[in-house]
Parts: sequence; C-alpha cells; structure tokens
Amino acid sequence: MPGIVPTTQPAHRPTSDRRTTPARLPQPQPVHAALVCTALPSLAVSSTTGQLTGQGLDGCYRDGRRILARCEVRAAGEEPLVVQGRLIAADRALFTGVIRRTGERGPDPEIRMERLRSADGTERITFHSSATRSVRLPVEIYLGTDLADLGAVAVGLPGPELRAAVHGSGLRWSGRGAHAVVTATPAPQDALASAGLLRWELELPPGGRRTIELHPRLQHGAGGVPAPAGRGPDTSVPGPRTGPAGPRTRSERPPHSWSPARLECDDARADALMAGSLDDLHGLLMRDPSLPTDVFVAGGFPWRCGLAPAEALWTARMLLPLGTRLVASTLRILARTQQATPGADFGRIPGLLRDAGPHAPAGCTGIEATLLFPAVLAEARRWGLPDQETERLLPAAERCLQWLRTAADPRGADRGGYLPDPAPDGPYRCETQAHAHRAAVLGADLLDACGSPGAAELRDWAAELRARFRTDFWVDDRTGGRPAALLTCDGRPVPHLGATVAHLLDTGLLGGGTLAPGLLDAPQTDQLSRLLRSPAMDSGWGLRGLAAKESGYNPFGHRSGAVRVHETAVAAAGLAAAGHEAAAGALTKGLLDAGESFGHRLPEMFAGEQRTAGSIPVPHPAACRPAAIAAAGAVQILIALAGLRPDVPAGTVAVRPLGTTPLGAMQLTGLTIAEQPFAVRISRLGMGMVEEAADGLQLRA
Repeated sequence: MPGIVPTTQPAHRPTSDRRTTPARLPQPQPVHAALVCTALPSLAVSSTTGQLTGQGLDGCYRDGRRILARCEVRAAGEEPLVVQGRLIAADRALFTGVIRRTGERGPDPEIRMERLRSADGTERITFHSSATRSVRLPVEIYLGTDLADLGAVAVGLPGPELRAAVHGSGLRWSGRGAHAVVTATPAPQDALASAGLLRWELELPPGGRRTIELHPRLQHGAGGVPAPAGRGPDTSVPGPRTGPAGPRTRSERPPHSWSPARLECDDARADALMAGSLDDLHGLLMRDPSLPTDVFVAGGFPWRCGLAPAEALWTARMLLPLGTRLVASTLRILARTQQATPGADFGRIPGLLRDAGPHAPAGCTGIEATLLFPAVLAEARRWGLPDQETERLLPAAERCLQWLRTAADPRGADRGGYLPDPAPDGPYRCETQAHAHRAAVLGADLLDACGSPGAAELRDWAAELRARFRTDFWVDDRTGGRPAALLTCDGRPVPHLGATVAHLLDTGLLGGGTLAPGLLDAPQTDQLSRLLRSPAMDSGWGLRGLAAKESGYNPFGHRSGAVRVHETAVAAAGLAAAGHEAAAGALTKGLLDAGESFGHRLPEMFAGEQRTAGSIPVPHPAACRPAAIAAAGAVQILIALAGLRPDVPAGTVAVRPLGTTPLGAMQLTGLTIAEQPFAVRISRLGMGMVEEAADGLQLRA
C-alpha cells in the first residue's frame, strides 16, 4: 500500500543524492473534490471513495495534527467498488460500495459495504450480505500516519510515515510530543505493525451483516519527540495561506450559538442552501482556549481553521438575525486581543496581511476587524444585545474608534483625512474608507446611546469624509463614471473595477429602521448598480473580484477575478437596501444557482468564468470549503429578502421585503429579535406578515 514520504525527497532517490535534490516549493493541495467532515477541532478528509490514501490532504485531524493519514479497506482481497460518497451532515460522510468475490456469477454483487465516518475519525464499516448462504469475508485495513501539522500537509509538505506498534486492539504511532492510537471493535484476529495492517475473518450469515468500528485518538504527552513551537495561521502574501488548525481547544463540542432558523420558500433550493450553510457554520464553531465559554466561527478549511478576526466578525454580523450570542462572544474574544500598549497601534485588533490582487499591495485584516468591531456592536444592540453586554464591550469599541481617529490623518490635512491600509503609509482603499465611515457613523450612534463622549466629533469626521470621497474617489468617464479602487499615497486614483466596491453599498443599521448614509450620493449609487449588473462584473453566478475587462483579470485570481461569495452577498443586500431590487434579485438567483452545483454548500470562492447555456460554476482548487463567510453570506443574502430592520431599544421592527420577490413566497422561522423567537412570512406579492415576535415589539411602517 502507498506510504507517506516527505515531498522534499522523493522515495525513489537514494540518500546520497540529497545534496543535489532541490527542495520542492510548497504548493497548496486542492480541496475542491474532497469530502470534508468538519467539527472543529476535528476534521476528516477523503475523496468520494472514502479511502484515506495518505496523499494530499487525506486524513483525520485533531488539534491541527494528522492523527490518521491512511485508512484503506480491502475485502476479499480487493478494494470495494464505491458507488457513492456524500456528506450527510457537516460532520459525517457516508460511503456506499459493493464487493465482488472470486467465483461470483452474474452481474449482481451479493455483498455491499456502508462506511460511515465522523469528523473525529470514528468509522463504522458495515458489510451486508444478500447471499442465501453464509459467507466468509476476509477484511484487511491498512493504517498509517505521519502526525504532521495541517499547515504543512495543506501545502504539500507532509512528514514521513511513522512506524506503528501493536497497541491493545489496534495500532499506535509516536511522533513529536504526541501519540496517535487507533482501536478496533471487534479486536482484529491479526495485527502486523510492520505493515500497519489489521485483519479479520468475518462470518456473514444469510441476509446478515457485520460491523467493524475504528476509533482514532490523539494523545499528548511523554514518549514522543518534543514538538517545535507552532506557527500561527499565515495569510501573508503573495503565497498561499497556510497554517495549523488554530488554537487547541477542549474536546467537548461548543454549544449552538444561534437559533435554529428555517426557510420555506417557493424555490426549494433556497431552503437547502440555508440548511447546508448553517450546518457548515456549526462544523466551524470553536471555543476560545483562554476562556472556553466563549466561541467563534473559524475561517474555513484548510487555510484558516482558527481565529480569523475580520472573517469571524463578518460571520457573526451576518448571523445577527439568528441572535446576538455569537456576536457577543466573538467581540469578547477579539477585545482580549486588542492592542493595549500606548502608541500608534493602541486600540487596534491584530490581523495579518491579505493579498489584494494585481493592482494594490496587501491589505491588513486587522484594520478591517478594528473598524468592524464598533459597527457590529452598534448593530447587535439594535437586534437586541442586552444592555449589560453592550456596556461590557463598550470600552473596547471606544478604543477602536480612538485608533480610527488617530490613524485616519497621520500626516495632517494634506492627506485628506483618509484611512491608509496598511497604516500608516497607505494606499487609501475605497472599501477601507467604507468600513471607516460605517464605524464612525454607527460608533457615534453607539456612544450617544451609552452616554459616552465623542459622538459629535465622529459624525463631523464622517460628514467631511463623505464630501471628499464623492469627489476624490469618483472617476468620471463616458460610461457614467465609477468609484476608484484606491488612491495612491500621492492622491492618484486607480480606477480598476472590482467587487470590493460592494462595501460602498453596506452602510449599516441605525435607529428607527433607518440605514446610515453612504459614501456615494444617489446618482453615484445608481451608476454603481449599473456597473455591478454588467456582464464584466456579474459572471451569472456572482460578482467577479475584478471586472473581466480590466488588466490583470484572472478568473482563478483570489482577488483578481474569482467570485467571492461574501462580496456578492454584501452587494445583493446593499443593492436591496438602496432600492435596486432587480440587481439584488439577479445576484441572489445567480448565487442560488451556483449553490445547487456545489451541493448547497458554497465554497469561499469559485472561478469567475462567464455563465453560458448548460455551464456550471468551475471550482477553485485553493478555496476554503467549508468557509465561514461564504456560509454566512448565503444566510444573509436569503434573510435580506425579508428586509428586516429591528430597533429593539425603541421596541420596533420594520419589515420591508423586496417587492420583486425573486424567489417567490417565503417563510422564515426560528429567527431571533430581542432575544425572543421571530417569524415572518413574505407573500408572492412582496407583502410581509410577522407571525411571531417578542411581547411589546411593535411593527414599524
């Protein structure tokens, strides 16, 4: 059976030739065709055959270590012919196969196999017989591991396969400060440590079945080689994002941190997308190791299986219609990471750099998270975050706003007061100004509500930013103009068009069901809607990261042409709120169509190839799947159709659904407003009716 060898030295090359063998550069391992069972910090990855081959990302992982790389089943001397492999939940996969034995007559196999795998690597392998006589079935399972870090495996740099030892009713491997153990039930009749092999002779009665269970586990402690200090998740550029599976957490699964929302729609695909997305999010839910009562949603498999601050906040914000518990715990976790040392970075939330495509240097995810923090807290209060929780998090939000005002104009008025990203040397990105403006306007609303000073100063700064932005960032042309993607440090606009402009439409929720003012005026917003609807931007499945007519366009580019689900969802919700219902509906239906091709579990991104008759979306080999902001974006884009705008402190909620009803009639149940269940029905005529709400919550026109 195949083993696991370091990719820096091929197995066929002699040791004496090591000095002349060039080290292989890390290469991201594709995940688009894999079945990934997720219940972080546990993961199980295989192809649709169910066999763990030790190649690529195959394996079972715990706490960022591959505890089982190889688990290959043979029955009657052959591999089962697997006819179906599928996820039945985010944390479970089922593989169905048949077994042909020597001497069998006819085309119909008499033995079938069902292989049920959980995210923690536990397997139930059941053999069913349809024979009319007893069958003796020899079964062999080959096991192996390298105890490699997920970050290394994800870029094609696994470790050598470790030597196994017989251990009880299974096998054991020792590595860097840890052991992997696999126990089997029933105990095998034979165990060969040198081959990593367990053997059984199963007796299947007529019409009967027999089951073998495998239980892998990770043991930390003495006996292994001391492990080196682990790297944090790496999202640096320009290379692929790598890193281990994030912080070590307790073995217990986190509790659900949002209500069990359900959608019933004329288009049943929307129901499936909602259910699949929430299932993916549950699989990515993790505890904070420093305070396990707080949870967050990890970024995604395989590149961000730990805390990604900006993505965690986006996810929590998009799930606000399902309750405020996730937002509260995510904000508490990030408040503990906030820079507390006096200086230029005081109040900033740390974050790594992120590739921004061919026309801009890397952007800072920490800046995005810092600006999201006060805005998300302000909106959570409108959705019903308890006052004591708001007061507890207010000091951290104030520090974020203090950092914003300090960093927004680091070199005087000659820089226009824009916020550079990364700080302090720029450039000035349009989406960063949108995040900063939203933080200032919603932050001022929050400060006023809590009786804290500084709101007037923030509103004045935001008003000045709007006035400057509408001139400095708008590039006139014969098609009606467009927002610049960024200004260089010397004030030169870079006019390429990409999906990040969607953030200009997302202004945030204020009191009374109103939305905050945007950086664009009404005619500019109308023009932006036309641009987003153009074939250059809308692939038919969602918005491209860079318009197809721009230089540097690459349909597989992370930020230069691929469709990113999150940005498409932001654009659709923003267009709907701005009254551009046709554009919002088109993006919603395109993303729903894409979701059907991906089994109603959207990846982080997919290729920006143009949709044509009979085509389907093309997967991106390096996309996270499951991915938190893709799953949360799918939830947001569907709930946005109902147009919910709560103001719990004022005791009101507005329901302003899209009159175009792009998906027909729909009913949303299991939502949460004011910490109480909320349900709403939208008719085919676009009329909304509240069916369940908290006592005292009044419907606002």
